[in-house]
Amino acid sequence: MRFVSRILTGAVIAIAVAVGAPVAAGAATTATATATATATGTGTGWGAYHSSDHRAEASGHVSVTKKSYKVWHWETFYKKVLVCWKDKHGNKHCVWKKKPFKKKVWTWKHDYFYSVDSTLTNHKWWGKQKYVCAWETFKVVNFDGSTYFKSFKNCGKHDADYSFGGKNAKHIYVDVSRGAHGGPSGFHSGWQDVYHA
Repeated sequence: MRFVSRILTGAVIAIAVAVGAPVAAGAATTATATATATATGTGTGWGAYHSSDHRAEASGHVSVTKKSYKVWHWETFYKKVLVCWKDKHGNKHCVWKKKPFKKKVWTWKHDYFYSVDSTLTNHKWWGKQKYVCAWETFKVVNFDGSTYFKSFKNCGKHDADYSFGGKNAKHIYVDVSRGAHGGPSGFHSGWQDVYHA
């Protein structure tokens, strides 16, 4: 199979798809990564998904690798200490007080590195230029709530293979559609599941 990677970014594509497709208190943190302790991977297939006119088709595979590592930060703890003093008459007085102290605390963190592979098929590469291309647009929603899009097209009669990757995706969707060379313009499949953490 031939592998081609084209990434189309920009507000025009994101807008077109969006319209067409349905530590303790008082702690001073200083994180420092240490050597990776574990790395485990999983993989699964997705699709095939079609444009609403069934002239564009997309399917593929997702692999996810979990990498765990330790980071440390300063955390504030308290201990009781006996504080004593003498008054002006020489009498001794003592009270228990909380005294803060800082301690280095290690915690585990996890990153999830993903790779999405797809095969995009164009079942009709002739006719009206408005719908001569097959399009697939991926929507990636990260654990932090941010979202971004990746779009690929196939305007020829042979299958086109694409791949992209990143880390810490909570959900990945794909919308399969038809369009011109510049972007998708209709026959959207709607957002279909590719991966869910």
